[in-house]
Amino acid sequence: MQETIRLKDRDFILYIREEEIVNAITRMATEIERDARGRNPLFVGILNGAFMFVAELMSKLPPVYELTFAAYSSYRGVKSEGIVKEILPIREDARDRSVVLLEDVIDTGLTMQYVMQKLKDSGIRDVRLATMLFKPDALRCDLKPDYVGLEIGNDFIVGFGLDYEGLGRTSRDIYRIANL
Repeated sequence: MQETIRLKDRDFILYIREEEIVNAITRMATEIERDARGRNPLFVGILNGAFMFVAELMSKLPPVYELTFAAYSSYRGVKSEGIVKEILPIREDARDRSVVLLEDVIDTGLTMQYVMQKLKDSGIRDVRLATMLFKPDALRCDLKPDYVGLEIGNDFIVGFGLDYEGLGRTSRDIYRIANL
C-alpha cells in the first residue's frame, strides 16, 4: 500500500485502507443476506466502478443468488454532468422480482434515483440499493440507500473500482484527490 499515488495530472493520498473496506462489505453482506432470505432477488452490479465491490460482496453471500450487470454514467473527469446515460441495460427479466442494485459510490444520487425510478416504472416490485460508499453531503435528491458500507466526505476518490479517467480502479485501497 502506498501513501500517495499519481494518476495522470493528479495526486491522490491514502484515504481508506483495504481492511476497513472489506470489513464494511462483510457487514453489508450479513445485512443483505438477512433481508434477502425467501425473496430470490436479482443482484445488479453497476459498471464500471462497482466491479470490485460486487465481487467482494457476492463472495460473502451464498452462491444461490443471480447476478447481472448494468451500466449508467453521469461522470466526465472529476465532475458529474448531471445527465444519466444508460450504457448497458439490465438484460434479465426482473419483473415481479426483487432487485438489489450494487453501486460503488453515491454522491449526487441522481444516477441511482433515475435507475430506481426506471425499474419501478417497468414493474419491479421491490428495488433496494446497496452502496459501498455514500457521500451524504453531496446528495442532490431524495434518495436513501438501504445498505451503506461507509459514509465519507465529499472528496473525489479512486481505488477499489473507482477511477480517474480510467486509472486507479485496481487499487485495493481508496485514495482521495490531493489537488483539485
